Amino acid sequence: MGVTFRSVRVGGIAVLGLAVTAFTGALASGGVAQAASSSPQLVALADSVSPTTDTITGGYSASQMQIEVALQPSDASGLASTLDSLYNPDSASYQHWLAAGQFDASYAPAAATKDAVSSFLHAGGLTVDSSSSPFLVRATGSSAQVSAVFHTTLSTYKDPRGISYFANSTPVEMPSDVAGDAIGVVGLTNTVRDQDGVVNVNNTMRPRTRAASKSSGGGLSGCQTSYPNRQWMFDTFVEGAALPFGYGGGPGCAGLTPSQTNSIYDAPNAGPRGKGAGTNIAVFELSAYQASDIDTWAYTFYGPGYKPPLDNITVDGGPLSPICPTGDECPAMYNGYSGDIEVDADIEQELSISPDASHLLVYNAPNDETGQTELDEYTAIAKQDTASSISSSWGVCENDVDASYVKAENVVFEQMAAQGQSLFSSAGDTGAFDCLRSDGTTIVNVEDPASQPWVTSVGGTSLESDNPRSNPHPSYPTGVESVWNPDSLCSNAPASPALDDQTGFFWCTDTGAGGGGSSQYWGLPSYQRGPGIIGKYTKYGNGGTNCSLAKQGTPCREVPDISANADQFTPYAEYCTGSAATPYSTCATLPANIQNVPGWFGIGGTSLSSPLWAGIGADRDAYQGHRTGNFNPLLYSLYNRDAGAYFHDITGILQSTNNNGLYPTTLEYDLATGIGTPKMAALITGR
Repeated sequence: MGVTFRSVRVGGIAVLGLAVTAFTGALASGGVAQAASSSPQLVALADSVSPTTDTITGGYSASQMQIEVALQPSDASGLASTLDSLYNPDSASYQHWLAAGQFDASYAPAAATKDAVSSFLHAGGLTVDSSSSPFLVRATGSSAQVSAVFHTTLSTYKDPRGISYFANSTPVEMPSDVAGDAIGVVGLTNTVRDQDGVVNVNNTMRPRTRAASKSSGGGLSGCQTSYPNRQWMFDTFVEGAALPFGYGGGPGCAGLTPSQTNSIYDAPNAGPRGKGAGTNIAVFELSAYQASDIDTWAYTFYGPGYKPPLDNITVDGGPLSPICPTGDECPAMYNGYSGDIEVDADIEQELSISPDASHLLVYNAPNDETGQTELDEYTAIAKQDTASSISSSWGVCENDVDASYVKAENVVFEQMAAQGQSLFSSAGDTGAFDCLRSDGTTIVNVEDPASQPWVTSVGGTSLESDNPRSNPHPSYPTGVESVWNPDSLCSNAPASPALDDQTGFFWCTDTGAGGGGSSQYWGLPSYQRGPGIIGKYTKYGNGGTNCSLAKQGTPCREVPDISANADQFTPYAEYCTGSAATPYSTCATLPANIQNVPGWFGIGGTSLSSPLWAGIGADRDAYQGHRTGNFNPLLYSLYNRDAGAYFHDITGILQSTNNNGLYPTTLEYDLATGIGTPKMAALITGR
């Protein structure tokens, strides 16, 4: 098979400045806050300390740690103007994307700016390290030196689950002559470990404690079963019963086939041009995988003549040979093949929608705890500018990343947008409570990077009772597709017999639900307008928990933008295997009872809806003959022009499942499913 390997070692990239204001409204402040009272020559960086109710348990001490100072672009207002013109159909510059390297040439900080910041760090005893990013100054030193340089306190905390972490507990301060060029410091907390978003029936089944009920749901012919009812869920997820399940036309009723997925969402009959021909697509990953799995999947659905066009690109050593930032951790249990189930799912889903793409680039970095390797990977994708459409199914709840980090990410996504790259990301899999699986908190929160203004957030739906069985060309189940929240179990309700004496949060974590809500950081982008956008559940900037980077009173960024099937009980067919030769493999641990055919099983989560939409992006690029760029301006333009021609509106009308645990599905836009799900032919071939 045509697999090539490349290795990249990059520095994180980090700038926001005023460039984002064109799409997110005016920022609450620039990179500098008021002068610190301790010294007139020091100023505190705005938004440089995150509020928390977690308990401080002591000071943080490390012999060495790596930090990255993110710098403002040299022409922030010019960048904002460029982005506005690139996405304005009435502009002469509309879709005249920047060439590779042009972004840095036009907007990188001046050499004198970097030299001044480097000198400041060096004077404080830190060792300044080289970085391939002109927007980043990297340095290492002891925690005591880092604290002294930035006049901040590094503390250890304990979260509600008893897990310890470190973060700065006081603002970051810098001398006034360099503070104006900085937007934040990355690496001052270790809460930024991205998690995958795949969900399968086996994810969190409990050990069996009592006999299963006989009323766990009816079956269909052969290996097919009906959509699970609540009693089936109780028996499976609480009591640990190994009950049968089968759906779709995949081997052993493992889930939907590529033909079925394309048929349900009305893919065009346009030949290779409508299947990504000539485009380069990509996935963002943090785990190794076996290319042989992809070969088997492709052989099954496309025959022996098809060779998956995989191109593997490792960043910072990748998950098998991690080059972890100094003082950071890249735990073995979160690297190796630990996320192989995610990587295989992402690749297979993109190839379901865009099988004729020229290259599928698999970017892979180690999974660290400060988020610096993730920044490096996104930077590599932007710097190489090879892929036109990218999917990221890895993320973390916004509450676990600080403002410095999200601003650092944002400039990378601005660069992608300026170059015409489309980035799609999973909205999350625990309903409106995105932190449940990361830090265990039950706050209402959404996923980063999906909540970023230059990222298309993809939510989840369910095909519920519609089972196409072996029909290769099923039609769309009008009136059946609902928000993903199996049997409406996910909620903020207390434990009760109706929930088998579990809380609603238990079910959000175990059976999942589509993510959605309002951003903790970002204001409402200018493209996000139309029926239902501003409504009962809209939140407004309050200088704290609601879009803190926007002016107070500004409506907050709302997610998801769009959705697609993500229910593990109306799953897609995945092939993934593991063995002793694939350390920490998730697929190696899957029980035989969920694999009617060895290696094959059903998979769900917004980790599947995101690469589906990335495939649609690639197909549109191929059909139209040029890059679309960030998909959101197009999506909302089509939504306002003729929503019914391009999207299936998930309304909740006459449906028992009609919320994502908090936010209801409604006519028009809603915080559970966004605009709706795709009508692929119109989106790919339409103007």
